[in-house]
Amino acid sequence: MDPNFLRFPDPASLVDALVEVVARQLRNSLSAGQRASLVVPGGSTPVPFFRKLCQQPLDWKRVFITLTDERWVSPRDPASNERLVREHLLASAAAPAQFVGLKSFTADAGAGATKAWQRLDVMPRPFDVVVLGMGDDGHIASLFPGDPASTRGLDPAQPPGCVAVRAPAEPSVRVSLNLSALLQARVLVLLATGDRKSQLIEQESVPVASRHLPVQQLLVQQRTPVAIYWSH
Repeated sequence: MDPNFLRFPDPASLVDALVEVVARQLRNSLSAGQRASLVVPGGSTPVPFFRKLCQQPLDWKRVFITLTDERWVSPRDPASNERLVREHLLASAAAPAQFVGLKSFTADAGAGATKAWQRLDVMPRPFDVVVLGMGDDGHIASLFPGDPASTRGLDPAQPPGCVAVRAPAEPSVRVSLNLSALLQARVLVLLATGDRKSQLIEQESVPVASRHLPVQQLLVQQRTPVAIYWSH
């Protein structure tokens, strides 16, 4: 089950196509009288996508939104992914959407990860759409190469859940959905921009035992189809 690698000539074209497929999937669930669920990444790359998606005419009050991962900081902190989503996605028509944050007031991120997964019980699963980002080092969500907790989180035999991890950059303490949770998706998208990431995706789409980058675990698994949305 090879990934579907969709290349777009520019970021605007990518955003248009991604908004269309995400809105369609959410609308299908809502039209069937169900609630809908959307999982999104943090960082700057998805912001144009957020700003356009939030304008779509959907019954947003029945849409539940959460994050693929979160920095263990206050939701008011500039580094918070929750803050990013509240500013750019929970706006316009999407303001009534139900947001389920991963960050709690628990000091210990390990205990916080357990509580985060419990809070996600409110979200319909499988998730309607999971949109993942990727770093230049091959990490997905906050599952990083070389981090022991991330390695466990990438084990497909683990039950779905959240894990506390350490990133190589500050703020280093983070909580992430594990791979099994991310694969619980009707539509699974990897969002990437730039030539470096395109090369990395092509390289890691082939299983090589000597490489252990998180994105390879996503691309070679046979459980859930992956669509790659890429532009320069």
